Amino acid sequence: MRLPLAARLSSPAARTGLYYTSLFSTGAVANPFLPIWLSDKGIDETYIGLVNAAPIFAMIALNLIVGRIADKANDWRSVIVFGSVFATVPPVLLLFSDGLWPILIIWTLVIVPFQAIAPIVDAATYRMSRRQSLNFGAIRVWGTLGFIVTTLIAGFVLDLEGAVAFVPLLIVVCAIRAVLSLQLPLFRGGEEAAHRPHYPIDAPISPLVAVRIGELWRPWFLLTMLGAALLHASHMMQMAFGALIWAEAGLSGLTIGLLWASAPAGEILAMLFFERLSKRFAARHIIFVACVCGALRWFGMGLEPNVWVLLVLQLLHMATMGLGFLGITNFIANWTTEDIAAEAQSFFVMIRQVVTVVALLSFGVLAETFGAGGFYVAAAGSAVGAVLVVASLRLMNPKYEQAELKGMIR
Repeated sequence: MRLPLAARLSSPAARTGLYYTSLFSTGAVANPFLPIWLSDKGIDETYIGLVNAAPIFAMIALNLIVGRIADKANDWRSVIVFGSVFATVPPVLLLFSDGLWPILIIWTLVIVPFQAIAPIVDAATYRMSRRQSLNFGAIRVWGTLGFIVTTLIAGFVLDLEGAVAFVPLLIVVCAIRAVLSLQLPLFRGGEEAAHRPHYPIDAPISPLVAVRIGELWRPWFLLTMLGAALLHASHMMQMAFGALIWAEAGLSGLTIGLLWASAPAGEILAMLFFERLSKRFAARHIIFVACVCGALRWFGMGLEPNVWVLLVLQLLHMATMGLGFLGITNFIANWTTEDIAAEAQSFFVMIRQVVTVVALLSFGVLAETFGAGGFYVAAAGSAVGAVLVVASLRLMNPKYEQAELKGMIR
């Protein structure tokens, strides 16, 4: 018997999904707006890459600390709420900022709270989903839907008001995220379950499952994370310079917004069907396919095709971001205990950010020198990621992973 509508809307899954609709709103506004706003401020492509890289660099040192704090808290929720509320302050300071260094510093403060809590939200939601037999993808998909809606609104506002509307719109979406964080559930199921181990004390735990953060340095595990990190970093050419390249090619703000929105639209399919895929294929096989799709997507972008081909390439986001993200999240959850859930996810994000900083700084020079030709380097990065995943598969048989999913190892 189905629960009444009010009960379903107040469920932990619904409340978490509602928060996810706002989680990525900062990026949704920044993707079409930020490079154009920075260009209007007199900042060229090389320094646009630096502005995008600075907050990621700042988070490299903070990720594990924040993840550890979240794991040791009574519930992951408290850290998520604190980060969401704190994130409302820095965007206001952008109203009074001018020049490269003030903008770089304040933009870093805008992005750092979001980057700090995002892996914690993913880890907390994934563990809650497993405990309550929920579909993580069906909850996480609301983040993609929220991103699409916010991107479309941002593109429309960009066309209507121009770059001057960037900061006010950013302030609004950050405030909405803070409000929605207040209704999040307790992800561990209440204080009485806060310190309950993920595995029963007397249950056998495979030696392949990490119970301490230092165990994530195993070669087969690390190679997979590096491969997924390279795939994610390859997106930075598009994230930082895609809108600017398209604008210089004569595309309107509305068209740019539609192209941005089409990418996560494909991601929705990945979110909804991942549960079925994860039961049939090992997580590393899924990550490998995502890397191959990334190489194809960015190579096509480098050819500077027409709008309709760009649309098809953007739909490959379903694999490059959707399957890539879900694959690595599933991989980490399969091979770590709940006691280090947020820290393990943050450890991957730390690796991803190191690779992303290098990519952003490199893409800044490449975009200024070669324009869309920089996408060929992004394609090469995705291809290297695929090779690293294959190396991991050779080191550790993926049949163990499928056994883990079926409960044979535990």
